[in-house]
Amino acid sequence: MASWSRIQRPACYYYYSRREAAMSVIKASSPSRPHSIQRLKTIFRSVTFIPTLKMRTATALALLPLALAAPSRRATLAPVIKPRDVQLVDGKYIVKMKANANAASIQSSIQAIASDADFVYDHDGFKGFASSLSAEEIQTLQSNNDVDYIEQDAVVSIKATQNNAEWGLARLSSQEAGSTTYTYDDTAGEGTCAYIVDTGIEVDHPEFEGRAKWLANYADNDDTDGNGHGTHVSGTIGSKTYGVAKKTSLFGVKVLDAYGSGTNSGVIAGMDFVVTDAAKQTCPKGVVVNMSLGGGTSAAMNEAAASIVSAGLFLAVAAGNDATDAASFSPASEKTACTVGATTNTDAIADYSNYGSVVDILAPGTDIKSTWIGGATEVNSGTSMASPHIAGLGAYYLGLDASPVASLCDFIAKSALSGAISGVPSGTVNLLANNGQSA
Repeated sequence: MASWSRIQRPACYYYYSRREAAMSVIKASSPSRPHSIQRLKTIFRSVTFIPTLKMRTATALALLPLALAAPSRRATLAPVIKPRDVQLVDGKYIVKMKANANAASIQSSIQAIASDADFVYDHDGFKGFASSLSAEEIQTLQSNNDVDYIEQDAVVSIKATQNNAEWGLARLSSQEAGSTTYTYDDTAGEGTCAYIVDTGIEVDHPEFEGRAKWLANYADNDDTDGNGHGTHVSGTIGSKTYGVAKKTSLFGVKVLDAYGSGTNSGVIAGMDFVVTDAAKQTCPKGVVVNMSLGGGTSAAMNEAAASIVSAGLFLAVAAGNDATDAASFSPASEKTACTVGATTNTDAIADYSNYGSVVDILAPGTDIKSTWIGGATEVNSGTSMASPHIAGLGAYYLGLDASPVASLCDFIAKSALSGAISGVPSGTVNLLANNGQSA
C-alpha cells in the first residue's frame, strides 16, 4: 500500500533567535486567519535556527523546489462531495488533485494533515490521496489551489445470487437461444492479459492452467479470495472450460474482502495499480480490465475508471443489480467504460439488471456456472456475471486483432445481435454480445 513518508517541513528562513522566529511567524499571519497556538508551536518547531542572518546560497537553492511546492491559496474553495444513497465511511475522504499537480505538491498536502495517507494516487490520469480528515483539515485542503475536489469515502460491494444452470458461453456464439455449443477461434485471447479488480483469484485452481497470478491487495491482509466472487468472474473471462478467452493471462487485484465489501478509496487504489502495472507486463495483444462491482455515483471512481481507458486498456464494468438506471452508480456511469447489463437463458433482460443510456451492451448474467474457491465450480447470477463475458470477449477480439482497444466497446456493440432480448426498457440498447461465430 503506497504512502508518503513524512519529512521535516523545510525552513525557508533562518533566524538569530527563537524569539525573532516566532515574531516573524506572527507578523506573516493573515489578520483574518490568525495562527492558533498549536499552529504556532508547529511552525516554531519546524524552523531550523542557526546564528547567521543570511542563508547560504547552496542551501537556499536546495530548499527552493520544496518551497515552491507549497500549495497556493485559491479564490473559490474546492467542493466537498458526498455520494448519495450509499454507506459513507465516517471521517475518510478522497482528495482529488488537479491534473497538473506534481508529486511534491501531493506530498506537501499530505504533510499538512495529522494522519498518514491510506492510499496515494499518482499517475497522469488520476492524482491525489485518501486519508482520515478532520473538519479543520478539510477546510485547509479546500483552500489548496492544487486540489480539484474532496469526496467522502463510501462502501463498495458485490451482489450475486446462487442458482443452478449453465448456458452463457454457448449463447455468445449462437444466433438463437438454447444452443449447447460454444464456437470460437482457437487463438482464444492468446497474448492478452485480463485484470480482475475484485475479491482476488484462487490462482492455483486447475481451470486456470497456471495462467493466473496474484498481483496486489488493497482490501485486507489476506492474499486469498475468501469470497469466491473474483474467482468466478475470472473463470468466465478465461478458464479452460468456462472461459470466453481460454488463453488469456489472468491477474488478480484484490479490492474487496471476504464479505464482498470494500471502500471507494481502496478500489481506486487498485485501479491506480492496474494503470501503472499494465505497462510493465508482457501483453503483446492488449489488456482488458473487469470490474464486477459498484456503489453510488462517485466522481472520483468515474475519473479513475476513465484513467484506465485513457491509458489504453479496455474496461468492462457491471451495470448493477438494482433494476434501475445505471446512471446512478459508479463505475457503471462512466461513459468511457463498457457498461454491461444482464440477460437470462430465455433471451429476456434480467429482472435485477440496471438499464438506461449508459448501458453499452447486454450479456448472459443469470445462472452462470464458473470456477469457485476450493477448486470447485458454482452457479451465480448478476451483472457481475455479465461483465466478465464482455471482458473475455474483449480479450478474444484483441487476440484476433479485430479492433483497436480504443474502439473495442463499439466493435463489440456492432458485432452484437440486435433486437434479440425481450423486456428491454426504453432508452436501453437491445444488443446481445456475440463473438461473430454464429451459424
